[in-house]
Amino acid sequence: MDGIYSGNITARCVTLGPWSNGSGHFKSVVDTFDIKESVLFTGIIQKTCRVADVVKRADFMSFCVVLPDELRVDLQQGASVAINGCCQTVRAIEEKGIWFDAMQETLNLTTLGSMQQGDSVNVERAAKFGQEVGGHELSGHVDGKLIVQHVETTKDNHIITLQLPRHLVKYVFNKGYLAVHGASLTVSEFDKEGGCFKVYLIPETLEVTNLGVFTVGEEL
Repeated sequence: MDGIYSGNITARCVTLGPWSNGSGHFKSVVDTFDIKESVLFTGIIQKTCRVADVVKRADFMSFCVVLPDELRVDLQQGASVAINGCCQTVRAIEEKGIWFDAMQETLNLTTLGSMQQGDSVNVERAAKFGQEVGGHELSGHVDGKLIVQHVETTKDNHIITLQLPRHLVKYVFNKGYLAVHGASLTVSEFDKEGGCFKVYLIPETLEVTNLGVFTVGEEL
């Protein structure tokens, strides 16, 4: 989970440190250098949006997502948008929707390749420099897919048990967090031997994400 996003802003970073003049005496100096921030998402899904079109080719896929007016504000070609947690670059902005392209590496590591016209996807615009981060810092670089092992619904919770890819188990721990389809969720009841953990979805999460529709055996 890395980076901080500020659109196309370049920040000035100032560092203070000791400097010797050769006499054994030290004084503080100020060093300035430019930093270009990378993209940051927060794991707070802003909207579920409809997939208007999907065009599949060999090792490549283009898709169009219908964004509401509030998510189109200041959106430009080349901007980064998280679609089901995967950082995607805006290729074209049309009246009917926003077009993105996914390469084979992205299709291998995410569920975007199984996306169909009419599906709902979780959408988050990249965070802006200085805004409150209500979730966790996320890069939008997806490491792998999860498999739904069990789903339990109670009066106030929707509990999903998820199976990790074996090579990612060593990076997960109880009460840590993972982005699942872009939503930042707390890891609960982590079984390291089995490579499984649970996430508890409150009504608000179910309302603003697509996580409530997945069933046993499906991938996230």
